[in-house]
Amino acid sequence: MKLTAHILQEIPDFSNVPSQQLQWLIDKSEIQTYKQGEFIFKKGDTIDQLSIILQGKIDIKFEQNGNYKVIGQIKKNGISGLLPFSRMSSAMGYGEVVENAQVLFLDKSFFREMISNHYELTESLVHNMTSRVREFTKNNVQSEKMMALGKLSAGLAHELNNPASAMLRSSKALKKHLGNVPEKFKRIISIKASEEEVNTINDVLFEKITNRPENNMKLTERNEKEDELEEWLENHGVENAFELTETLLDFCMGIPAMEEIHNATGDHNFPHAIEWIENVLTTEKIVDEIEEASDRISSLVQSIKSYTHMDRAPEKVATDVHLGIKSTLTMLNHKLKKKNIIVEKNFQENLPKPKIFVSEINQVWTNLMDNAIDAMDQSGTLKIRTSKDKNSIKINITDNGKGISEENLGKIFDPFFTTKSIGKGTGMGLEVVQRIINQHNGDIKVTSTKEETTFTVCLPIS
Repeated sequence: MKLTAHILQEIPDFSNVPSQQLQWLIDKSEIQTYKQGEFIFKKGDTIDQLSIILQGKIDIKFEQNGNYKVIGQIKKNGISGLLPFSRMSSAMGYGEVVENAQVLFLDKSFFREMISNHYELTESLVHNMTSRVREFTKNNVQSEKMMALGKLSAGLAHELNNPASAMLRSSKALKKHLGNVPEKFKRIISIKASEEEVNTINDVLFEKITNRPENNMKLTERNEKEDELEEWLENHGVENAFELTETLLDFCMGIPAMEEIHNATGDHNFPHAIEWIENVLTTEKIVDEIEEASDRISSLVQSIKSYTHMDRAPEKVATDVHLGIKSTLTMLNHKLKKKNIIVEKNFQENLPKPKIFVSEINQVWTNLMDNAIDAMDQSGTLKIRTSKDKNSIKINITDNGKGISEENLGKIFDPFFTTKSIGKGTGMGLEVVQRIINQHNGDIKVTSTKEETTFTVCLPIS
């Protein structure tokens, strides 16, 4: 079938282009056919032609560390290749034919003539280029955001799982524990104790609960104390003493406390009294565990609110950047623990508060710290330092990873450039970082050796 201007006018971008201009395009172009599996371009190829897909389908693929990812597809009537006023010079990916294709090519040597004499045709192609760039950038920025959200979601799920599981375990233990209380209550209520004896037990018990001392015993010392206490309790008529020693020592109730209670209760009442004391302490311990887990969940939720700034208006506000850095570390804590990475914080006190878009700046900390963690091996060190520098605040984020090669150092802020494999990065993270810093009239620089990489962010105070 012969290609005509009428056929090209079926392409949505050319619907308003005069027929004579489309005929000019046909006359100056050449048509090539491709079979499935062939490439119309490969990474690094010079791009010096406009291309229009007349038939077939072409997958656009990006390669990262030997892996390939399809980022789009050009179908019949799709416009690709070099467009007027475009600065594209070489292919960033691959164009693989997945359905036998017929492609029209116009060499860039005809662009000047087209721009001078065929306004509507030029306008349609320029409009196509701006739409393509806008859509491509939007998709990749969205992909980067979703990847960051995925990382934070995974970390948050991991962090929430521990306290949530602890609460579940403790609540089940508490339910089981309270089921045994009636029998113990019968035994304690049968004790015929004087007011003085009751006061002594009450004072010892609730002094330990109210002013619970911190238990810093080492494992070997703890085992020795448990053995000694178990033997002492057995010698004073306590059955199943081994079940009581752990809780008693958790509250630092050793042999001296036992002797004080024994002196107050006597041989007959002591076993029932100490069993009841252990029962109260166990209840207290389980409730403490539930409270601690609840506080952890509450702190995580507060960190999320602080990180996203979701309870504030989207405007610049004077903010302590340390809050955002700490929240980000909380969000990434699971990755830090997984690699056993040490975090060294050197924060300047009374650091001035710059006016910033909080959630956007937190995105900067996330990208920089996440990259630093990925760059380090097990047991690395992440250093974060803040300081005032003239009319700006300076934030240094340093890792002792493998560093950035000199050839890549100048390209790391370029859109779509990444050294990570497919699924690990889109190449938009540092581009987004630079854009956010520029939005704040700030500056970001990087220095790197084989042993250390430092990103330095400067934000103006006013």
